[in-house]
Amino acid sequence: MKYNLIFLFLLGITYIQCTSEKPKPKTNTVLPETINQISAPDPIPEYIDLAFVMGKFTIENHHKIVKIDPLHADNANRYMHVEAYDAFKKMHTAAAKEGVQLKIRSAARNFDYQKGIWERKWSGATLLEGSINAAKSFDNPKDRAVAILKYSSMPGSSRHHWGTDIDINAFDNSYFEKGDGKKVYEWMLSNAHTYGYCQPYTQKGTERPNGYEEEKWHWSFLPVANDCLRMIKKEFKNELITGFVGSEQATALDVYTNFIFGINKSCLD
Repeated sequence: MKYNLIFLFLLGITYIQCTSEKPKPKTNTVLPETINQISAPDPIPEYIDLAFVMGKFTIENHHKIVKIDPLHADNANRYMHVEAYDAFKKMHTAAAKEGVQLKIRSAARNFDYQKGIWERKWSGATLLEGSINAAKSFDNPKDRAVAILKYSSMPGSSRHHWGTDIDINAFDNSYFEKGDGKKVYEWMLSNAHTYGYCQPYTQKGTERPNGYEEEKWHWSFLPVANDCLRMIKKEFKNELITGFVGSEQATALDVYTNFIFGINKSCLD
């Protein structure tokens, strides 16, 4: 009887200790939807409103958008968010020291700029993937929109509106798979995060089933980009995407869920 009481006493202490311990946080947890990974614990900067995230402003006149020095771009008329550019300059210098040359081929694009890209592809004036005339190949508007959305955003829904996203060196995944291009891509994979950059459009699969096709050239400055996503989660909806041919397909294709948030989950950390 004595030993039974001692055993029960020790068992009770063990139970209390076990139940009082806090569960250890899980690491590398992948949430089922990227939308759920965006929260708003901090105030969103005042300038990041619906007009800003939809690119409805004049690039040259916005106080947060600056011109890129020709040293860093392929022409003298490129712009990007000042914070993203400051980080890029540091990244550019570090890469150059290791023999890696980074050149910006595209950066900030407002609504009107993106509208021009979209409507030229819609009409067939610009060929898709270098050879496909969308107007001749796709009579159904939904099918045509899907074809364009492989690599181009609908106006009002592009990350390029924010000035945080850049396209570097070449618009061809194969360039980054050999020679100098491979060296550039491998350097970015290893180092871009140090400067706040991430590749949002990685290879599609179980981890990223929706959205645009893989773009090894496209990199995003997360400290500002994720503030923009917080604003989008708070106030954006598909019905706001209007003002260009084919815009009625935005709701049918759920651009908000499948494309704006159809990104690499690691870019939401």
